[in-house]
Amino acid sequence: MRARSFSAGNSTMAYHFLAAAQSGELTSMFSNTGLVAKAVLFILLCFSLFSWAIIVSKLTLFRRARVQSGRFVRAFRKATRMQDVAAVAEQFKPSPLVPVFEGAYEELRKQGVRLNINSIQRSTQIASSEELTRLERRLPWLATTGSVTPFIGLFGTVWGIIDAFHGLGDAGAATLRAVAPGISEALITTAAGLFAAVPAVIFYNMYMNSIREFGARMDDFSLELLNAVERAGAPVQTRETVER
Repeated sequence: MRARSFSAGNSTMAYHFLAAAQSGELTSMFSNTGLVAKAVLFILLCFSLFSWAIIVSKLTLFRRARVQSGRFVRAFRKATRMQDVAAVAEQFKPSPLVPVFEGAYEELRKQGVRLNINSIQRSTQIASSEELTRLERRLPWLATTGSVTPFIGLFGTVWGIIDAFHGLGDAGAATLRAVAPGISEALITTAAGLFAAVPAVIFYNMYMNSIREFGARMDDFSLELLNAVERAGAPVQTRETVER
């Protein structure tokens, strides 16, 4: 029963908001706001635009990384030699697993006759750390947007309410009709702050969960790679190794 009433309340609020937007009331309220409120709205707009740019770019990046990681793992498991995987690794470059393999493969090539599995493991850990850092790049901005913009919007609202009551005191008419327009205009900044914060928080949590999944996937792939190297039992025989 409560869920139905809550859903109905949300639908009513959305309907009134859209009706106000279509009738031009929001435009009129924005034009009547003070200089401080306009500055706050401009700051919130910059936060929101930059956040959405990060959201769209990361969405594309993670989608490609997820698809290419699955394809690279299948290619790795089908291959019988490390050289075969290295030859086709460039095709799966968006995957964070490729740098992990390339780091291990490069360390394997540098080794002599004696196989040092610990150094290969360290190479995979370094590559994994670098890839996680790359995936997390610019995501702190979403966290900052989600935590800061509601307070920026609230500041604009408080300033607008102060300004409205100050004008009410000068006018000397202590009625709700006199103060309501100023308060409603001031509340625009709070709504704008929430509009900027909510998507940033949602996508930040979603992307951090994806990064944790990629981290676990890289750890699993590193173990699988080390097992394959140990089964091979010797470093990769390249032309440089043969000449030595």
